[in-house]
Amino acid sequence: MTGTETATRIRPANTADAAVIARVHMTSRAVTMPYLPPQGRDHAQVTRWIEEVVLASCRTWVAVRDGEVVGYAALEGDMLEHLYLLPDVRRQGVGTLLLDEVRRHSPEGLSLYVFQSNVEARAFYERHGFTVLDTDDGRRNMERLPDMTLRWTPPDQG
Repeated sequence: MTGTETATRIRPANTADAAVIARVHMTSRAVTMPYLPPQGRDHAQVTRWIEEVVLASCRTWVAVRDGEVVGYAALEGDMLEHLYLLPDVRRQGVGTLLLDEVRRHSPEGLSLYVFQSNVEARAFYERHGFTVLDTDDGRRNMERLPDMTLRWTPPDQG
């Protein structure tokens, strides 16, 4: 590790993380997905959604660097519901660390939805062995944007 790199650790999220997870979620979507409609909910509403929906129904982990939560991932069953990073930590291995943690908890495989226009996320998942299962015209998501289902199957399962 060089002097400019910092260790990132992954730990289970808890309700005390809800506000910072909401900030990561909102910041990431605004910066990395400019094609999405403007966020209709404020930080307090997104925090409440993280507490009452995400943390209540998903196994959720946060990536912590220098004491700051810089990303999170949420898994419901074998569906990766969320993986978001602060924009300034992208391409530094943080997403891979979160994805590796999620995969450890999904030994039979893992699926996710991604917007078709989210080329960077699609490339990230492809590099990590995900393949396209299907595509959709947007009827199944609240943004009404074309998406696709990706699936990762462990080598010993395929």
